[in-house]
Amino acid sequence: CFAGTKETAFIYAVTSAGLVHSVTRSCSAGNMTECSCDMNLRHGGSASEGWHWGGCSDDIHYGMSFSRKFLDAPIKNVTGKSGRGLAAMNLHNNEAGRQAVAKLMSVDCRCHGVSGSCAVKTCWKTMSSFEKIGHFLKDKYENSIQISDRLKKKLRRKEKGQQKIPIGKEDLLYVNKSPNYCVEDQKLGIPGTQGRECNRTSEGPDGCNLLCCGRGYNTHVVRHVERCECKFVWCCYVRCRRCETMTDVHTCK
Repeated sequence: CFAGTKETAFIYAVTSAGLVHSVTRSCSAGNMTECSCDMNLRHGGSASEGWHWGGCSDDIHYGMSFSRKFLDAPIKNVTGKSGRGLAAMNLHNNEAGRQAVAKLMSVDCRCHGVSGSCAVKTCWKTMSSFEKIGHFLKDKYENSIQISDRLKKKLRRKEKGQQKIPIGKEDLLYVNKSPNYCVEDQKLGIPGTQGRECNRTSEGPDGCNLLCCGRGYNTHVVRHVERCECKFVWCCYVRCRRCETMTDVHTCK
């Protein structure tokens, strides 16, 4: 079962973060009647330092509140002792996704003054791109913490020597170890990586070393035939050449 794995934790976190990001963007764009820009920052700032809050700051508070109501409520309705620990962990991972959006908020400013002197700056708060948030959560996924499946008063680490180390709001948590995604398992719906096309020169997740799980790869030549160097001939047809290319394709053993 995939429940409670590192991958499940990442899915909960990135879904929650995505909802915050999408709703908050819609608020700032004026596409929702329930919210707009964050008005709490208006008329603040530091006049002595030559800047003040203005523009349209992203109202992340509404986005986070909406995400909690929409995603957390169904999990809280889980009943029975067997589901409590899993529910508490999923709620934590939801919140970790929201905290990622909040942590990566940045301040943008625009200069005002004669000839771009920047005598005064107008500043506002904005969310980072979702790509940056995704990279942050991917790092949290790779450093996720395994917790005890025996939930008492609170979530705690599984390793006995680390149980007193507090768990951060932004940490992703899991209970069960991930299955082996390299090998086909029809019961779990895992296709495995045998026969998958890979990139021989890449060191990333699409590279043959990682994708083939150390089994190696096969190389075969594929011939592509396509129309090329097409020209319009007056009047009235298109004349093309027939081009052939040979490329190496690598697939996992």
